[in-house]
Amino acid sequence: MIERQDKDRLVAPAPLKEEQEQSDTSLRPQSLDEFVGQQDLKENLSILLEAAKKRNEASDHILFHGPPGLGKTTLAHIVAHELGAGIRVTSGPAIERAGDLGAILTSLQDGDVLFVDEIHRLPRMVEEILYPAMEDGALDIVIGKGPAAKSLRLDLPKFTIIGATTRTGLLSSPLRDRFGATFRMPFYEEEDIVQILKRASDILDVSATEEGLQEIAKRSRRTPRIANRLLRRVRDYAEVREDGAVTKDTANDALQKMDIDAFGLDTMDRELLVNLIEKHGNRPVGISTLAAMLSEDEGTLSDVVEPYLLTIGFLKRTPRGRVATDRAAKHLGLSIPATT
Repeated sequence: MIERQDKDRLVAPAPLKEEQEQSDTSLRPQSLDEFVGQQDLKENLSILLEAAKKRNEASDHILFHGPPGLGKTTLAHIVAHELGAGIRVTSGPAIERAGDLGAILTSLQDGDVLFVDEIHRLPRMVEEILYPAMEDGALDIVIGKGPAAKSLRLDLPKFTIIGATTRTGLLSSPLRDRFGATFRMPFYEEEDIVQILKRASDILDVSATEEGLQEIAKRSRRTPRIANRLLRRVRDYAEVREDGAVTKDTANDALQKMDIDAFGLDTMDRELLVNLIEKHGNRPVGISTLAAMLSEDEGTLSDVVEPYLLTIGFLKRTPRGRVATDRAAKHLGLSIPATT
């Protein structure tokens, strides 16, 4: 249930349990207590929010960064919920002009949260409007043109900006430095993914064994979004081909049909590694060459595919390009050619 205060500003109260059980969208946790994993982040974030509530003021601006699917958007909504604040949601590509950002900022109310996803994609002119808003709580606008132009400063209500990005390196230093709290989100531990799947299976009313959930967790790339997606697909398979229960064998059969192997690698991952080993003799290959070979966007490879392969030790980045590791070759049943 969402209460609408005006046409753009949303206030999200604590959802009713009945509503959670009736909707798949309720898989997102609503509070820090429900949020599984990321223990260090949760502890530091709870201190930040509790301090802001005790002082009865807006929290410092927050930046979440890490691979996609780890809960950055979920945490932004949790922050608003914990503060009892309204939240406005937008993204970097959606704000094309300074006027777009000005309209959003002037519509905020005291204590509101403004969540900007993909904040690294904000246009530079828009970024410059954001600096005084974050630092001084003011919006600088220029009226008129040429010699008759006048600068006008508007005071803004106290608010908190939460930025989310998968590519911290693309954030400009002036913007990055204006965030009072920066949290990096690493991949989850497998046991945390199992706990997330248990919660999701309860909400979705899925009958699942511990071994079945563990099998899904092993192939989830240590990412909650992927784990929940795989659970839904395994549930479908269990209901259509089996007796409806998600067991280890059922999960294994379903995930094999989806071409997801024991390490969570899909067709794209394996094709990338095979290309490196067989077609290039595992010599370093640049990201643009890989993207052309796989007919995939460079950003998708660097933001979605590579981080997990690097984490599990299947890929290495060198100054000259990407190479597969012995571990990857062993998993694929290939041998790395001897270099001359």
